[in-house]
Amino acid sequence: MKIAISGKGGVGKTTIMALLARQTRKSGREVLVVDADPSPHMAQSLGLDNASEVTPIADMRKMLSERSGKVEGSPFYNINPKIDDLPAKYMLEKDGIKLMVLGAIQTAKGGCACPENTVLKRLLTKMLLTPTQTVLLDMEAGVEHLGRGTIAGVDVLIIVVIPARSSVRTALKIHKLATESGIGKIFFVGNLVEDSGDEEFLSQALGENPIAFFINSGKIRKAERSGQAITGADSGMDEIAAHLAATLVAAVSGE
Repeated sequence: MKIAISGKGGVGKTTIMALLARQTRKSGREVLVVDADPSPHMAQSLGLDNASEVTPIADMRKMLSERSGKVEGSPFYNINPKIDDLPAKYMLEKDGIKLMVLGAIQTAKGGCACPENTVLKRLLTKMLLTPTQTVLLDMEAGVEHLGRGTIAGVDVLIIVVIPARSSVRTALKIHKLATESGIGKIFFVGNLVEDSGDEEFLSQALGENPIAFFINSGKIRKAERSGQAITGADSGMDEIAAHLAATLVAAVSGE
C-alpha cells in the first residue's frame, strides 16, 4: 500500500502521517515513511533521538551530482542514475518504522537542478514501486509536486484540510490536479477540528465528508513544543489514526 499526504502549509499533515505510521506498524505491516517536504520534521515527530543530525538526501549535492554523472559546464547528465544502494544507506529506524528524509533540491536565481532532481525522482519511484512495504509519503505543502508528477504510482492520496476557507481552496485545487494526474483514490481528512460545527463546515465546503476528523489536540502541541515524539502523546488521536488506517486498507483492497 502506497499512501501520499498533501495539503496547505500548516494544516498538520506531518502530524497525521506520523500517527498513521505508528498505527499502520501496530497492525503488523512493514512501514517506510518518506519525508519529501523541503522543511522535514518527520524525524522529530516520530521521536528519533538523532533527529537534528539527519541530513536530507537532497542536501547531499556532491553525491547527487556524482550519481547523475553531471559534469560541470556540460548540459548532459545520466537520466537513469544508480540508486539501488541509497535506501539502505540513508534510512533511519525507530520502533519498526523506517524513515528516509529526501528533502527537496533548492535552486537560486532560477538555476536548473535537473540532474539532482532526476536522482531524487528515480529514488522516489523505486520506493513507491516496492511491493513488500507500506510506503507513507509526506509531500511538500501546496500543489507544485503534483505538477512534477512526483506522486505518480501511489494507491491513495490523503488531502489534509482544516476548518478555514483558505485551506479548503487549496485542498480542492489539490484534489482537481490529483484527479487529472490519474490517482484513483483521493480522500479528505479533517484536522484541528473543535466541534460538530467544524465538521459540518468542512463537509459542506468540500462537497463530501472527510473520511476522518482529527481533533485540535493540546497534548500533541505540548509534545511537539517540547521536542518529544507526538506519536503516543494523545490516545484519542491514536484511536482516530487507527480508524483511518483501517479505512485506507479497506479502500485499497476493495473491501
